[in-house]
Amino acid sequence: MLDPTGDGAPTVRSYHDSGVVIAGGSGGVGLAAALGFIDAGVRKIVLLGRNVERGTAARDLVGARAERVEATFVPVEADDVDEVFAAVDSARDILGSIDVLVSSLTAAYTPDLLHRIPPKDMARILTAQALPPMYFTRAVLPIMREQGGGSIVNIASDAAKVPTPGESVLGAAMSAIVMFSRTAAIEGKRDGIRVNVLTPSLIAGTATAERVLSDGFSRSLFEKAARQAHLGVAEPIDIAELVVYLGGPAAARLTGQTISVNGGISIA
Repeated sequence: MLDPTGDGAPTVRSYHDSGVVIAGGSGGVGLAAALGFIDAGVRKIVLLGRNVERGTAARDLVGARAERVEATFVPVEADDVDEVFAAVDSARDILGSIDVLVSSLTAAYTPDLLHRIPPKDMARILTAQALPPMYFTRAVLPIMREQGGGSIVNIASDAAKVPTPGESVLGAAMSAIVMFSRTAAIEGKRDGIRVNVLTPSLIAGTATAERVLSDGFSRSLFEKAARQAHLGVAEPIDIAELVVYLGGPAAARLTGQTISVNGGISIA
């Protein structure tokens, strides 16, 4: 690491020298971010995901993006805390350091009105959405503290900020990710660790968008939201470009922020 100010301020590695880990890196925003990091100069990257076939294909795509790229896929069940910690340890062994962690994780869920959600499903929805990025953040913190810094980018959703019919339990989970991340940012700043959150809404061309637009109630909800995106419905690359920025040296003083990328669907 270099300290360009010479005053002992926290520092970050250049993209070229950074080791990047992307949980949920086999598709959607995670894969777009992986490709973006390679375009920015990153040459060591580990993708984490559940599906081995998709993960292997993503690894090959990322590895072919530029010369001398070391791309690795490590399978993990993101809701299993032991597997998360084991995967993070494997990533550190592969990379030598973990300078950037991105959690782009979604559990299968279709919005529905609260009175139609079976009560027994509420705990599952809440924990499946909220816990994985918390587990990954907790797993990398000791590593980043030991090496003197790092950047964590957690991806939640606008449901954390905007009360939306059909997203009561989901919104609670996303709010949990946001407050968890902001508190982690306060705790981590003394060790040079930055933690930020992105809160997109509808993201075109993703499995989540396909799922929510296939159901009658949620389709109506998100079609209405899309009409409010006067700047255009966000695509994975829109979120990915901000992820890459937050993981790099230009964002060295930026932490504890929650940023919506939604084309104008909401202003919050």
